[in-house]
Amino acid sequence: MRYSLCLLVIALAACRPSEPVAAPAEPPRSVQDPAPVAYASEKQAFVVAEQVVGLDHPWSFAFLPEGGVLITERPGRLRRVAPDGAVSAPITGLPDIFVDGQAGLLDVALSPDTQDGWIYLAFAEPNFRGNKAGTAVVRGKLRGDALVESSVVYTQEPKLSHGTHVGARLVFDDQGHLFVTQGDNRVGAATAQELDKLSGKIVRIDADGKVPADNPFVSRAGARGEIWSYGHRNVQGAALHPVTRQLWATEHGPMGGDELNIPQAGLNYGWPIITHGIDYSGRPVPGSQGTAAPGMEQPHHVWAKSPGLSGMAFYTGDALPGWKGNLFLGALAAKALIRLELDGDRVVHEERLLTDRNQRIRDVRQGPDGALYVLVDAPAPDGKLLRIAPAPVPEAEPAPSAPAAGAP
Repeated sequence: MRYSLCLLVIALAACRPSEPVAAPAEPPRSVQDPAPVAYASEKQAFVVAEQVVGLDHPWSFAFLPEGGVLITERPGRLRRVAPDGAVSAPITGLPDIFVDGQAGLLDVALSPDTQDGWIYLAFAEPNFRGNKAGTAVVRGKLRGDALVESSVVYTQEPKLSHGTHVGARLVFDDQGHLFVTQGDNRVGAATAQELDKLSGKIVRIDADGKVPADNPFVSRAGARGEIWSYGHRNVQGAALHPVTRQLWATEHGPMGGDELNIPQAGLNYGWPIITHGIDYSGRPVPGSQGTAAPGMEQPHHVWAKSPGLSGMAFYTGDALPGWKGNLFLGALAAKALIRLELDGDRVVHEERLLTDRNQRIRDVRQGPDGALYVLVDAPAPDGKLLRIAPAPVPEAEPAPSAPAAGAP
């Protein structure tokens, strides 16, 4: 009887959903009188100012069409910063979220149709026992401080993650399809090669969650129709190229081998069979055949030493003209904002910014004012939203007055 009771207690505990993470003692707040810090870079003088402080592991943000910004915090909180700087309490109406390690509330994206009001959130969704998770996407509409009319439009199956390698970024293409980037869940990495599973894949769905008829594996028996590309380790950065309109994505390597890719429909990006990194043990990655194999794509650009790549943005504004056309990447391990100069699609130069701040850069976005905004990933009270703006132009010295006619 005692044995049966113990089994019942264990089973009930396993079925219990993830406990909500306690909120920090002090809520986040906007900085009313930010003090900009001046920097010089190779191509652009700029200043950095704190906009919002006290965030708890902020993960992503999106600018609202009516002004203000939405910010996700990985422990499961979504906040709205109003145009006047007021920071909301956590938005209600979110689904159950698996919060552990790298898993939690992740990316946020707005519908490309500014009239429909849909907000999309990527998150780690618990299984029915609450002990594993997979990447999922929910969409809803903001009414006051609540998410309403919400439904899950994508869910990764099977759910394999214990809190690692869940991705995830959300990017809409010009046809209104939604790319969802994911990780291999770090359990049985070979699942990234298996087309009947969604881990280790970038998927492409319609805005309502349906599978587009032109997806590459939609007619292949035994393959998931949502899959766009496969063989990915953990894709935590993605953006649409402003000229070619192709998806670009970054993914974490193991020890070394972080990648920048331009994922193409139906192609295999090799993980874990090919990689430019090694296992954390210092030995080759289990199952790896080296850095190349037939039928597997090479990285578009690769880092021998992992910066820990996260969010990414192409800069297209006029406020920072020295950086126009550059690609910016958040770096967690390197604690930097990486600036890449491009010649067409080719990376020709790299500069690392903000290294003196010693802060993990989780996400980077271009704001409607042409400034760059970045998120500092840290526990409260050290999580922050920063604004990068052009340095003020020094006032010119007044020209000396000409002597009056006839003056000595």
